[in-house]
Amino acid sequence: MTRPARTTRALDPIAELDLELARLAQAGLARENVSIDSAQGPVIERGGQRLLNLASNDYLALAGHPRVRAAAAEAAMTYGAGAGASRLLGGDLPVHRALEADLAALLGTEGALLFPSGWHANTGVIPALADEGDAIFSDALNHASIVDGCRLSRARRYVYRHADAEDLEALLTRTRARRRLIVTDSLFSMDGDAAPLPDLVSLAERHGALVMVDEAHAVGVYGDGAGLCRELGVERRVHVRMGTLGKALGASGAFVAGEERILRFLVSRCRSYIFTTAPAPAPCGAARAAVAIVRSEEGHRLREAIRSRARGFAAALSAEGLDVLDGGFHLLAAMLGEPKRAMRATADLEEAGIFARAVRPPTVPTGTSRLRLSVCAAHDPARLSEAARAIARAARAPARRRVGT
Repeated sequence: MTRPARTTRALDPIAELDLELARLAQAGLARENVSIDSAQGPVIERGGQRLLNLASNDYLALAGHPRVRAAAAEAAMTYGAGAGASRLLGGDLPVHRALEADLAALLGTEGALLFPSGWHANTGVIPALADEGDAIFSDALNHASIVDGCRLSRARRYVYRHADAEDLEALLTRTRARRRLIVTDSLFSMDGDAAPLPDLVSLAERHGALVMVDEAHAVGVYGDGAGLCRELGVERRVHVRMGTLGKALGASGAFVAGEERILRFLVSRCRSYIFTTAPAPAPCGAARAAVAIVRSEEGHRLREAIRSRARGFAAALSAEGLDVLDGGFHLLAAMLGEPKRAMRATADLEEAGIFARAVRPPTVPTGTSRLRLSVCAAHDPARLSEAARAIARAARAPARRRVGT
């Protein structure tokens, strides 16, 4: 006997996505682009309003520096709008090689290797350095690009408690992996604190591990511009240092720096380097000018300015009685707890002329939504003090009732 055909309910996969997005919105976790109407800087324009910008990674205010902008234009006019190919297939331009030499000189390494973004660097370099049979040890609060780089690797992954060298040591003694890689941010941008780099490199030396440090938020600002590895005196003991060109250096892209033999290995094994078009000439030209400024007396003055402004802003926030994460750097966080409260504070601050963004899960753990606050060298100290008072008012504002409920 022939069985009747089984009927199935037609599924609408897009409707499933709509439901998931509705759930995110209900929890205060839906995301959308935040547009501005001006160039990046300490003050920006948005919706016809001039806002004090506390959300930018342009720490030294170099994105709008006349020398940096002129160098970007010159590189584009000389080498074109795009590189046109991967580095291995004819896209290797003089501006790439010159920038890599500049970065190696800044960091004091044998060489450097460019990537289109920090995400490309971390998600490519980590799997290249640690494969099946190896082990990776990653700080619990590492950036998402590091987390995904670890996931892409076929190595066994160990996550140690944030900035906890003792926990890392316990995990290192547990593995018999042939190759061990310790990877960490140097400066954690959501908590504003630093990794215990001297302790980590000492553990690496005792256990025969490689060390990779992501200096995205420290290059240009600390260690005479070379980052926290130099500031903390461990630069010669770290095997791979990653940095971005799109934060303190005001351009876009990223790099890794280290010994030439490591870089040669990456050219042959790092998939995110091999299988992508080389960085465009304009940001490379811009980054060359930015590196020159960082290494100059002007760069020294900018670093002194950002340190001074960060100290004053942290003191002003604390004086207002706010719950502030302050690791003594230029990145701070005003803790608000719940996502909707953080989003409401963001809206209130914008009405008060301040651009500060809420950070919510999954970027940070549940219950720790916050305002991420970044200081730049060009901020007016008086306006930072005013901002601290406004942030305190926004943090204490009562919840708004929804109309019709």
